[in-house]
Amino acid sequence: MKALVALELNHFCVEDVSIEPPRTGEVRVRMKAAGVCHSDLSVANGTVPMPLPMVLGHEGAGVVAEVGPGVTNVAVGDHVVLSFVPACGECFFCVRKEPHLCIRCDPGGRMWDGTSRLRLRGQELGAMSQLGCLAEYAVVPAMSVMPIDRAIPFASAALVGCAVMTGVGAVFHTARVELASTVAVFGCGGVGLAVIQGAKLAGAKRIIAVDLADNKLEYARRFGATDCVNAAEDPVAAVKALTGGWGVDHSFEVTGRPAVMEQAYAAARRGGSVCIIGVGRYTESMQLNALMLAGEGKRVLGCFYGNANFRVDMPNLLALYQAKRLDLDGLITRTYDLDEAPRAFADLEAGRNARGLVLFD
Repeated sequence: MKALVALELNHFCVEDVSIEPPRTGEVRVRMKAAGVCHSDLSVANGTVPMPLPMVLGHEGAGVVAEVGPGVTNVAVGDHVVLSFVPACGECFFCVRKEPHLCIRCDPGGRMWDGTSRLRLRGQELGAMSQLGCLAEYAVVPAMSVMPIDRAIPFASAALVGCAVMTGVGAVFHTARVELASTVAVFGCGGVGLAVIQGAKLAGAKRIIAVDLADNKLEYARRFGATDCVNAAEDPVAAVKALTGGWGVDHSFEVTGRPAVMEQAYAAARRGGSVCIIGVGRYTESMQLNALMLAGEGKRVLGCFYGNANFRVDMPNLLALYQAKRLDLDGLITRTYDLDEAPRAFADLEAGRNARGLVLFD
């Protein structure tokens, strides 16, 4: 099959890869759609350190083509969305109702038995998040798939596997945005736009979008932002001016850049929340004033996968989509075939899309 492989740092390309059948507790999915996410790029460029070579892709939807022994939650022919966190139900975090922190996802991209189903010219490959779904097929843990209504388009369903789950979940599960509150979103890519949609669903009275790119701000307004601030100016001063000088109740950072994290912190009011969603480099740190951290009483919240329980939240988000209360279709601004995947990531770096998507035949 064809797959997008990160061979070494800053070098990824489409390769012919061999894939083994699923083993116990695994399924093989024929991919129909896979999101072009900044997290894939972060693996390829070393921002998120993972052992290479690795098949990229962790946001996708497709059709179950084969099931291994012991699989009962899906059957051949089912339409499914993949979850990049397996939520095993048994580990330390799952039993404490924190399935988004499940430890069963191997950072090396091996399956639960420690082996891989992927080979390139005889060399074993990892699969990002045990999915590696920027490929024609993916063998994944059965725990990482959710069957969906066949009426839902694969392209839109795929986004719920990462961007939308993370963004909307950050609003409802991490920050817990209240009715009539004020919100600022720093970074208006796919996840940031999902935060904006979530804030609108939560009933926020003011949603301030902050980004350097005018096209991203236009997307933000389309998805529910009441105000837009170009970050080339002084975004903190602009946000405070829009909130009577106080700052917002809830500030979200979705770029992974420490300087922007500090801006998001400064833009929150005393006692407000600062939700950090963006993934920065392991070598970088966000600086906070040791006196004011206590004195201002702000809550700094790390957010991974929207603090979500995908088995509950994925069906709920798709139900909101079917009720036309959550716009997934509009997030997709360009589609590519798999051979165009390197171009898709170049467009991602250039900020051309709200969300790019690879579609398969």
